[in-house]
Amino acid sequence: FEKSLTLTCFHYSKRSMKNKALRCLTGRKERGGSWREEREEGRSGLNSSKGLRRQKRDWVIPPINVAENSRGPFPQMLVSIRSDQDQDISIRYSITGVGADQPPNEVFNIDPVLGKMFVTKPLDREHRSSYHLRAHAVDMNGNQVENPIDLYIFVIDMNDNRPEFKNQVYNGSVDEGSKPGTYVMHLSAFDADDNTTANGMVRYRILSQTPHSPIPNMFTINSETGDIVTVAPGLDREKVSQYTIIVQATDMEGNLNFGLSNTATAIITVTDINDNPPMLTSKTFTAEVPENRVDVVLTNLTVIDADQPHSPNWNAIYRIISGDPSGHFTIRTDPITNDGMVTVVKPVDFEMNHAFMLTVVVSNQAHLASGIQSSLQSTAGITISVQDVNEPPYFPTNPKHIRFEEGVPAGTSLTTFSASDPDQLQMQQTIRYSKLTDPADWLSINRTNGQIVTTAMLDRESVNVKNNIYEATFLATDNGFPAASGTGTLQIYLIDINDNPPVLIPRESQICERTNRNANGVNITAADADTDPNAGPFVFELPSFPTNIRRNWTISRISGDYARLGLRYQIYLEPGVYEVPVVVSDSGNPPLSNKSVIKVKVCPCDENGDCTTLGAVAATGLGTGAIISILICIIILLSMVLLFVVWIKRREKERQTKQLLIDPEDDVRDNILKYDEEGGGEEDQDYDLSQLQQPDSLEHIISKPPAVRRVDERPIIPESQYPIRPVVPHPGDIGDFIHEGLRAADNDPTAPPYDSLLVFDYEGSGSTAGSVSSLNSSSTGDQDYDYLNDWGPRFKKLADMYGGGDDD
Repeated sequence: FEKSLTLTCFHYSKRSMKNKALRCLTGRKERGGSWREEREEGRSGLNSSKGLRRQKRDWVIPPINVAENSRGPFPQMLVSIRSDQDQDISIRYSITGVGADQPPNEVFNIDPVLGKMFVTKPLDREHRSSYHLRAHAVDMNGNQVENPIDLYIFVIDMNDNRPEFKNQVYNGSVDEGSKPGTYVMHLSAFDADDNTTANGMVRYRILSQTPHSPIPNMFTINSETGDIVTVAPGLDREKVSQYTIIVQATDMEGNLNFGLSNTATAIITVTDINDNPPMLTSKTFTAEVPENRVDVVLTNLTVIDADQPHSPNWNAIYRIISGDPSGHFTIRTDPITNDGMVTVVKPVDFEMNHAFMLTVVVSNQAHLASGIQSSLQSTAGITISVQDVNEPPYFPTNPKHIRFEEGVPAGTSLTTFSASDPDQLQMQQTIRYSKLTDPADWLSINRTNGQIVTTAMLDRESVNVKNNIYEATFLATDNGFPAASGTGTLQIYLIDINDNPPVLIPRESQICERTNRNANGVNITAADADTDPNAGPFVFELPSFPTNIRRNWTISRISGDYARLGLRYQIYLEPGVYEVPVVVSDSGNPPLSNKSVIKVKVCPCDENGDCTTLGAVAATGLGTGAIISILICIIILLSMVLLFVVWIKRREKERQTKQLLIDPEDDVRDNILKYDEEGGGEEDQDYDLSQLQQPDSLEHIISKPPAVRRVDERPIIPESQYPIRPVVPHPGDIGDFIHEGLRAADNDPTAPPYDSLLVFDYEGSGSTAGSVSSLNSSSTGDQDYDYLNDWGPRFKKLADMYGGGDDD
């Protein structure tokens, strides 16, 4: 059993072979391929008794090379495969793998009958450099006829990509004065083509250099690595601070005829080194300084430095190397101009130095580069003249301390507080003294010689004395132009004398009326404004007069500063406040005494020895009987107030229960009724007129008993004509009318609820006088209206009109 294979391949060479294609046809054994054989048991019908086995040989297809970016035409056949069993049965061929049935799909396909495999589009090696497919052969039923075979397709690279720089501009730096061969910077370009072939092999070269100083070729580049180095000396930042280099990258190993190229820019900055020392613009400088002035700029030292401004190679540092042993001057650098500002930092004295000769040297913040010598021009001299000014007088001893006893009388000379004038060489000046501060106004000073004299007695216990020291300040002023003055402080330490008697503490206390002299009492002490030895220890005594003091009270010593005041044993005092005089003496020489009175409150105490509330009240001077009387008076007063309130409440209740015939507010007599409501216009037109109409049926009235008929209802029987009122109207008619209507409404089960509005829609059957106009008629003399004169002031007008007399 043998297989046969027909393989058609196209091999495209590199560009160097001028794209000449070689076509080779292979038979059973292909050039560059190999046979792979597997032993397999043959058909059962072919096995003989001799045990022979047929060998089945599988075929192997060598890799297929396809050039990228092929122009076609497409589809382009790559290989033809077939099984030797296609002569016996119908076979269908298929391929699987990336590029066939996996993304990217349909790059390759195969004729299922003829077994020819095609590529359908141009391939891109930079996108995918190889494909691995598998070919399958099955019969019409889908049964595998042959084992799947591997197909390897390699995409042959073509030079279709230029070298690409990562950046278009590269920045590098190199120190000025660098030697040839100094590394500067690195550039690199990437070519997407196969870097194992000439298509991806990049080479570098420098196209141009700007500027050309000092020579056009100051730098070179390694063609393979892209490293830029210096090739010549002479880099000087002060002449050329930056170079611009155009670098070209070419593939095909730098072949300019076949390779593709690209360019980038390299900017090389020449960095500064300290190869230029600072140079002072002058060898000598002059300045003037007023004496006793500080932080004054006297002059500026100017320098020239060609190095990079505002860098350590340019920043100047000035030093004074001679002429100022006391450190009166310093030189500060101006950070903007680099000038040296000569400044006085310690006051100078014209009387001691009229002038200074300084020597200064200037250098850079950074050290000079190797091989660079410092110039002699970095040293200069400064002459500084001192100007004399009027200096203020000063007190040699300031502050001045003296000691005096307090209590010295006014007019006592304490000391002479004089000042000195430092201006002694050019002029003799006069000093005058004055007082600046004197808190207690105890001192005065002589204007010419500075003698201090007291104007009042000095008191150590004054609030103006702090820690036994009294402080005053004085002013010394010369007669210069302008006048100058100095201040001096005088501190007087006041020595204490015994001039303050002690004062008893406390001034008030309390004690139980029945006391145990060993357990109860008042601890007392004393306060003395003086200090040791004129203060404690103190002596406490009871005076001999009045005699009852020592008879009732006793004082026992506790310590040098404390004693206990208490009642004598088995002495009982009524509760109250007692003034107990006590004599207190200090330890001065001679001692001072003071009689002080302590108010002691004697009161009943509880078991803890504390005054009770009742006892505290009793101690204020009221006895028990007085207290009881006060409490009884308070109770009687409260009872009277309560009875008065009850009486008022009862009167108010009686007033509210008394019924009045007419409420004063409802009395119509002598009241003015004001009708000023004009209605609401169209909004007031919606009336229920049925309430004013006479009902057609009188059943609801007839059915009522006569006793409960309401007076506001229309009567069911004919009514008589309006009766003539008697001459003297009865004053109770109105009240009777109201009460009758109220009784009828209360007894009417069909009446509205209590306190509701009663509608009176019946106005009566008319007046016996007929029309009102009949009042104006005098033809009939039937009516007599003289009774109107008896109706009161309200009917006077009608009485005048109709109440008798002839018509006018």
